[in-house]
Amino acid sequence: MKQGTDEEKYLTPQGLANLKKELDHLKNVERKEMAERLKHAISFGDLSENAAYHEAKESQGFLEGRILELERIIRSARVIKETNQKDYVEIGSKIRLWLDGQEMELEIVGPNEADPLKGRISSASPLGQVIFRKRKGESGEVKIGDNKTKYKILEIH
Repeated sequence: MKQGTDEEKYLTPQGLANLKKELDHLKNVERKEMAERLKHAISFGDLSENAAYHEAKESQGFLEGRILELERIIRSARVIKETNQKDYVEIGSKIRLWLDGQEMELEIVGPNEADPLKGRISSASPLGQVIFRKRKGESGEVKIGDNKTKYKILEIH
């Protein structure tokens, strides 16, 4: 499965659940807090020179933008079911890999779920793109930043 257009987002079931949880929090908690901030800022009077009001409006814009983004992602999500397929690397695969002289465990996820510090690598990242659809034992090079690094897929589980 190749990550498709911007309109098509691949997510694991857990990734979709996490985005839904974030959306619920933004709509039911953050929006209410934002409304209170705006109400408080408006109480200071003259909106043309009211820094608190302008800051709150800007924050509200970011909040509403994130809500719209999450709704779009969730609406267009293609959930990747957990698979026992171990022939090649795909979204949802957990792999053991030799990279730059060290062995590591990684999970390949869609771009909206990536968290490199937790070993969750995006299928759209340089490494994710290079190892996608590769098989156990395959090796090669990946360009990460300005460096070329050798990799070898040790196991797909």
